[in-house]
Amino acid sequence: MALTTNAASISSAAADAPITVLQQMISRYAPVEIRVDTSKLSPGDQAALKSLIEASRVLNTIFMRQLWTGDVGLYDRLRQDTSALGQARLEYFRLNKGPWSDLDDHKAFLSGVPERKPLGAAFYPEDMTKEEFERWVKTLSPAARTQAEGFFTVIRRGPNHSLQSIPYSEAYKADLDVCANLLRQAAAATTNATLKHFLEARAAAFHSNDYYASDVAWMDLDSPLDITIGPYETYNDELFGYKAAYEAYVNVRDEEETAKLKFFGNHMQEVENNLPIEARFRNAKIGALSPITVVNEVFAAGDADHGVKTAAYNLPNDERVVHEKGSKRVMLKNIQEAKFRTILQPISDVVLTPDARKSLNFEAFFTHILAHEMSHGIGPHQITVNGRASSPRQELKELYSAIEEAKADVLGLYMLQHFFDRGYLKRDEQSLYTTFLASSFRTLRFGLEEAHGKGMALQFNYLMDKGAFVEHNGRWAVDPQRIHAGVRDLAHDLLTVEATGDYAGAKKMLDTLGVIRPEVRATLNRVGSVPVDIRTIFVTADQVDPRPMLRR
Repeated sequence: MALTTNAASISSAAADAPITVLQQMISRYAPVEIRVDTSKLSPGDQAALKSLIEASRVLNTIFMRQLWTGDVGLYDRLRQDTSALGQARLEYFRLNKGPWSDLDDHKAFLSGVPERKPLGAAFYPEDMTKEEFERWVKTLSPAARTQAEGFFTVIRRGPNHSLQSIPYSEAYKADLDVCANLLRQAAAATTNATLKHFLEARAAAFHSNDYYASDVAWMDLDSPLDITIGPYETYNDELFGYKAAYEAYVNVRDEEETAKLKFFGNHMQEVENNLPIEARFRNAKIGALSPITVVNEVFAAGDADHGVKTAAYNLPNDERVVHEKGSKRVMLKNIQEAKFRTILQPISDVVLTPDARKSLNFEAFFTHILAHEMSHGIGPHQITVNGRASSPRQELKELYSAIEEAKADVLGLYMLQHFFDRGYLKRDEQSLYTTFLASSFRTLRFGLEEAHGKGMALQFNYLMDKGAFVEHNGRWAVDPQRIHAGVRDLAHDLLTVEATGDYAGAKKMLDTLGVIRPEVRATLNRVGSVPVDIRTIFVTADQVDPRPMLRR
């Protein structure tokens, strides 16, 4: 499979979208002003906040370079067009961080670019095939292969057109130097010891390309000013799912909500011990108590701020850190509230039966997102395949993201049912499953090229086949007699695929179930006028650091 973006492919690219089409595309994102009270931060943290926002803006540039080699140059050209059409193009480019529409299977809305975002983004040479990479890594030493397949290297052409891996610290050195200096400024300003330690460690990682120590420091971060910054998610590497994209979240911790959620962290081992999977695949010790934080987002950049906005995240992805420390769940409460109010409530009016709509509530939405993020930290992480130590990510390759998102969704339901059954939480099954059903349609609108959308299609069709999701004259409801077994069976199947590294099984599930069936398509067509997601306007961030540009 070639990753070609040369003149031959560009010549067949789609034409420029007219202004009316661009306006319709933009309207799918409901504008939401993001305002956060920062007055309770200490003077040192308020000074650090400005530096962190400025540092985060730098990552927009790095992310665009990771997305496509021509991305930054195209953006600079778009900024020069002040016409109404030019401004619409620029606005939609900013929403996607590139010339491909995330909500339209990454298809181009501008001419002069590849018809679709390259599967390997700019992480690999444009003329490299998947087979060529796989042949090449087999010739490498174990250490060199680990680097080539690792999170933090790009693959480039070397002498004689051969492949070689280059560390991020070298590939993006100029921008990372600027970002590291700003992190050190923030570290000097704050009086919080854990924040200072993380920022200094992450600045050092930008130079060394070794993120392990700073990931551990991030796990120990305990600060009212909460920051996530660095290369994390691998969704943009659709070829292998190996390469991490740069992103940043600048947040203020919600102390009251964070205190409530410590309960979940205290019960993760119990949930692991009761997973619906063979006992030999369960983790006897899932690591130290994983922290949970509820925050309000002040600013996001890079991979964290394009297309559909993240409502929560679970990091880091380094299996060594997850095994030793667990993983941290960060809940973006103000983003979740905006999505529920602006997107999910209007969708439920269209897709749910009248009786089912009565069960929709934000608490169920918020709690399931929490459980979803918690579920990323349980289940298989380090596995053995044919006597070889590996991980689900390495074995499932480009299929991993969709399978893992589906696993986290269904395990979130399974976990909350476990808590209901043991009296840990007030039993409200109808709200949980009905709100999840409504939210399924919200996620399906992201498209099947997006990992969450593909994973949701798999889940929806599986549960529909089990009779757990039922249609009544174009409206949907949950069958309370069948939903429990459906969730348990699906959790078992997804966990087993990951535990065994079953690439063929994962592909079969996604090929057969990761589709939009006619009855679901008919329902999705009826919600076309409802925005698909939100468009964040970072009012507070622009007041703190008044340079609301996509890149510096």
